[in-house]
Order: sequence, then structure tokens, then C-alpha cells
Amino acid sequence: MSNFQNDACDWAANEESAALEYILLGDLRDLLEEPVSDDTRQWLIPVLETLLGTLPREECAGDGEYLSPVLERYPNWYPQVDRLQREHRALFERLSELRNRLVRQQAIERIAEQLRADLRDWMAALHAHHRHENRILQTAINLEVGGGD
Repeated sequence: MSNFQNDACDWAANEESAALEYILLGDLRDLLEEPVSDDTRQWLIPVLETLLGTLPREECAGDGEYLSPVLERYPNWYPQVDRLQREHRALFERLSELRNRLVRQQAIERIAEQLRADLRDWMAALHAHHRHENRILQTAINLEVGGGD
């Protein structure tokens, strides 16, 4: 396996962070199904805070640059990688805003339905983002440049 493949696989297989994120997203889904209460709120806040801690995975292998193995091999893919990085930051900022709204709001009943909808939308966007990241990594790993007869 090439150095690029090792780096990309290390990034893609960051098992600890991915497993924690998976568990937290499951917990979040479960909490969103619970009746609205202060107890639900008290569980939601630490789940969101911990999830925020798992998201800054932008330091992908090598020199710490986002998707650096892809850019090292295919520098002309910068626009796609840059778009993904901006999307990643926006997802982080959106989740941070949702967490802050939950922390500031005294009566969760006022914001419960909108918060549920916003968190579900955020989870769908995160899932789509991960698919796009994985697609660009897999394409970069599997793409053979040149080699015609």
C-alpha cells in the first residue's frame, strides 16, 4: 500500500473518534425521541458538547491539513477539498449554535420542536458530509492517472 493509501486509510479509519461519534449520534437520536423535559435538556447538553469535541477531525494525516493525502496526490482537487472543509466548519458552527441556544434557553418547551427539527437536519447534513469526504478519499485512492497503452 502506498504512503498515500496508508495516510488516507489512517484518516478514514480513525476508529476511536468515529465510534464515539456514532454512539453520540445514536444517543442524540434517542434523546430527540424523548418527551421534552429539563432531564432531557440535562442529557442533551453534554452529548452536544462531546459531539462538538469529536468533530474537529480536520487534521487529516500528514501535515495536519484537511484531506492532505488527497491534495498531495491531486493538488487540482483543491476546490472540492476546500468546499468540504468549509462545509465541515459550517457543521461545527451550526452544532455549536444549537448547543448554545439550548444552554441559554431557560424553558426548553419554547424551543423543543424547532430544536428537534434543527438537530435532525444537522445530523442529515453531517451524514451527507461524511459521504462526500469518503467519496473523495476513495476516488483518490482508487484513481489511476495515466497508464494508457
